[in-house]
Order: sequence, then C-alpha cells, then structure tokens
Amino acid sequence: MSWSLTSLLVVVGLSLLSMAVFGVLGGRRDADAESKSAQFLGGTGDFVLHWFLWVVDPAARLSIRLGLSADFYNFAGLAFGAASGLAVAAGRMELGGWALVLSGVCDILDGRIARALRVASRYGAFIDSLLDRFIELFFFVGFAFFARHTGHGAVAATLALGASVLVSYARAMGESLGVECTGGLMQRGERLALLSLGCLADPSLSAALGQPTGAVLTGVAYFIGVTSLLTAVHRTVWISRRLRAEPPPAGK
Repeated sequence: MSWSLTSLLVVVGLSLLSMAVFGVLGGRRDADAESKSAQFLGGTGDFVLHWFLWVVDPAARLSIRLGLSADFYNFAGLAFGAASGLAVAAGRMELGGWALVLSGVCDILDGRIARALRVASRYGAFIDSLLDRFIELFFFVGFAFFARHTGHGAVAATLALGASVLVSYARAMGESLGVECTGGLMQRGERLALLSLGCLADPSLSAALGQPTGAVLTGVAYFIGVTSLLTAVHRTVWISRRLRAEPPPAGK
C-alpha cells in the first residue's frame, strides 16, 4: 500500500471517529453557518458541514487570540490555491489535494474570524469571492496543463472551470439586481470537496483501474462541470422568474 493511500485512509479514519464523537456530543448545528443559511449538498450533507465547522472552530479561536486577521487567511488561501495548481500541473496529485484542503480551510476561517470580530464588510465579501475565483482558475489551469496531451482532460478542465464561474456569476448578477440565490447542488464547497478527494484518491484509484494518473480526476472534473452547469441553469431560471414577477417601475 502506497504512502499516499495510507495517509488518506488514516485521515478518513480519524474523520469518521471525530464524526462519531460529534454525534455523541449532540451534533450541535453551527450558529455562524445557520446565520448564513449555509448548506452542503443541498441540505443532505448538513451533518458533515456542521461537523467540519466544529472541527475547525478551535483554529478560528486560536487565530483570534494570535491576532491573525481575516485578510491573513484570504491571502493564505490564495497561496495554497496557487500551490495546488502548481502541484497538479507537475503531476503531484496528492500534494495538490492537500494544498486545496488547506485553501478551503483558510476560506472558512477568514469569514468566521471577520464575523466573530464584527469586522465583516463589503470589502471582505468582495475580496473573498474574487479570490475564490482565482483559486479555481489556478487549479483548473494546472490540471489542464497536466492533461494537455489528452483531449478529455483539457475538455473536462475547461467545462468545470467555465461552469463553476457561471454558477458564481449567476449569483452575483442576481444579487446586483436585488435577488439572492444561493441554491443548487454544485456550489463552491461541494466543488472543493470533490476536487480535493479526487486529487487524493487519483494515483491509487487510477492505478487500480489500470488507467494513467489523472484519469479519476478527469472524471471528477467532468462530473463537476456537468452538475455546475445544471446549477447555473437552475439559478438562471430561478432568478429570471423572480425578476419577471416584479411589478414595473411606477409611471411606466
């Protein structure tokens, strides 16, 4: 058994053990996530969401004591995202997966710290959302470079990146017109989780299937691309219906 597979199994085992502890302690829903109506997998994965926030909460509390700001984690997340793209481009899938996990943790911590310190602002919302797009760009460009000699890899990377941007763009346009829509199956949290797992499992699982490295991640990228496109369509229809239902401006 390879070192990468062993480490992944250890992490999965520890995660399952901590989930059991979380459940025994009552599985308390995170108040910060509740205030934002945050969901995972359309609500079906909310236990996992609140467990994960329970796991990272001590890091948020420690960061506040150490004086680490939300901006620190914004740019740390960007750095880990860039490192993930470089690692995947070099064929170091496991390293890329762990870097992406750390990037996601930073993304959670920046918002929690800002809200805990009551310094959340429009600047923070803007920079957080924009840097998320940079991170996805870095990752998929890295994967496209790795898979540049295979047609499927390049198509999968392009589809996943383009559809992911459409999901975010639909939300941003809706909010700019006064309609908030955060629904849909494939949001950023789901994309990040799937890409991280895809990277970590790819070397061992691709080899077990008799496929070259990157085959499993290609399949994950296709899945993300298709489901993200469906999510973007869902948001487009949902927002359009509410905009059309608005009464016309007075005097027209």
